Amino acid sequence: MIMPKRTLRNELRRFLREDVGQGDITTEAIVPKETNILAQIVLKQPAVICGLNEVKVLFEMLGVKFFEKVKDGDEVSAGTVIAEVEGDGKKILTAERTVLNLLMRMSGIATEARKLVKEVQKIDPKIRIAATRKTAPGLRYFDKRAVIVGGGYAHRMRLDEAFLVKDNHITIAGEIKEALKRIQLSSHSSKRVEVEAKTKEQAVQAAELGVDIVMLDNMSPKEAAETIKELSARNLRHKVQIEISGGITPENFVSYAVLKPDIISLGSLTHSVRAVDISLEVIKANLPS
Repeated sequence: MIMPKRTLRNELRRFLREDVGQGDITTEAIVPKETNILAQIVLKQPAVICGLNEVKVLFEMLGVKFFEKVKDGDEVSAGTVIAEVEGDGKKILTAERTVLNLLMRMSGIATEARKLVKEVQKIDPKIRIAATRKTAPGLRYFDKRAVIVGGGYAHRMRLDEAFLVKDNHITIAGEIKEALKRIQLSSHSSKRVEVEAKTKEQAVQAAELGVDIVMLDNMSPKEAAETIKELSARNLRHKVQIEISGGITPENFVSYAVLKPDIISLGSLTHSVRAVDISLEVIKANLPS
């Protein structure tokens, strides 16, 4: 999952404009023109690194040399120099916070995703850990890519990728059957269909109607177990994928994983991310003569 470079450059320019405004007045006042610096990007805590691809493009846009010391997806120990940059001191310091914000957030998401993926693999390697659309506006691509780098699954990037029939859709349509009938009449009827089920009865109905995925939404582990058992008893479990979502946290995650659904999706992967501590440190400055 890599964004086209032209689109990525536009996004990175937007991030820079947001931070710089009319200019980095501190750097402009202190750093002489034509000052060349060498700086290191240092990881301050163990993490799965993510965002180097994006940061490299940003520095290239600024004419700054970028040297990766590790790769996206690497599990790295605290104190590791993950990259070095060399070039115009003003440009490097002006971009510093934008660069670190991306690396810190994306690495934080990738680290949490990797942790959960490792946990679930001990239970059943076939279970996928998925992100949701609960991402910060404007950061959807970066958040989802970080989940993938961590070993997770992006799920839907946008609303146009698949049908997800939620409770409000069912309320408006009147029932699940009617909602699915309207989908079949739409111009996108060939796309994947998932139905959100809040009860065992809704899950059975959706499976009997032939949807691709049934999402068990905000069910307790006990309710989810009873629903999966009922689907198996009706010979429906193998005909549909089961996703468990809503209220899943790293703390209660295992109690859902042992039920062996096909997918577990967590909004906390992206909406409650804890950034990884990363810094940029100047180690050499060549001042103009």
